[in-house]
Amino acid sequence: MKFKMLAAAIAAAGLSLLAALPAEAARQNFTLINDTGYTIREVYVSPVSTNSWEEDVMGQDELEDGQSVDITFPHHAGGCYWDLKVVYDDDSDAYWKNFNLCTISEITLNYNRRSGKTWAHWK
Repeated sequence: MKFKMLAAAIAAAGLSLLAALPAEAARQNFTLINDTGYTIREVYVSPVSTNSWEEDVMGQDELEDGQSVDITFPHHAGGCYWDLKVVYDDDSDAYWKNFNLCTISEITLNYNRRSGKTWAHWK
């Protein structure tokens, strides 16, 4: 009798772990906040291991100043370290390397007009 109860508990625990896998697999999802004062026309996110920016994850949309967008990954996306590139509506761009998207849930982009510097902070 104890063996059947133990087997049932192990099976239940295994099923709960399997149910958690899809949510865990997309752990790179994050919210991008535009606090630059400009419109962002394109957003690229690519693994650090590649030299290509892949596709614009914004598609045909734009990210106005003060707006945010949720960047989501397919469940099969692997790796934690990703690069980020944005292209503004005046065709200028900025990029950052080595974001650990497994630990980041939000990235805010800023721009200082006086110094001409763009930076990102995250949490």
